[in-house]
Amino acid sequence: MAAIFDYEHTVADAEIDALNHASNVAYVEWMQAAALAHSTALGWPAERYMAQGQGWVVRAHAIEYLQPAFAGDQVVVRTWVATMRKATSSRRYLIFRKSDGQRLATAETRWAFIDFATRQPVRVPPDVAESFPVVSEEYGTLVGDRRAATVVPSSRIRSPCP
Repeated sequence: MAAIFDYEHTVADAEIDALNHASNVAYVEWMQAAALAHSTALGWPAERYMAQGQGWVVRAHAIEYLQPAFAGDQVVVRTWVATMRKATSSRRYLIFRKSDGQRLATAETRWAFIDFATRQPVRVPPDVAESFPVVSEEYGTLVGDRRAATVVPSSRIRSPCP
């Protein structure tokens, strides 16, 4: 069970904006895909959430853009769960270019766990919470430790998070 997860993606021409670099929307899409891939690797694919009628929805994204990504760049979205509370969780991300290790962005997403029928927050079930290792703040700052990471190429991801 990898606490820190690497999701690889090659920047497509369609993700390039008028300034000739990856658009801000592309970064959010990569974060979403990385979160789903990590969840799936931990035994919680979108279909499992749908079957139980509960799952995660985004409450907020915060992104700090550091350097641009360009068409053809292979980027790595490194992600980990930073907190797990009664009905919420936060996930952090480090996005970097694979070829030179250049940091492109850091980000965080705050998630709420909801009942899909009522659309109301509910307590995260123990089997869900126990499946997601929480990375301590101290370790989270040392995300360069690739030994803890699992790598999944973007071509293997089929659907968005619920």
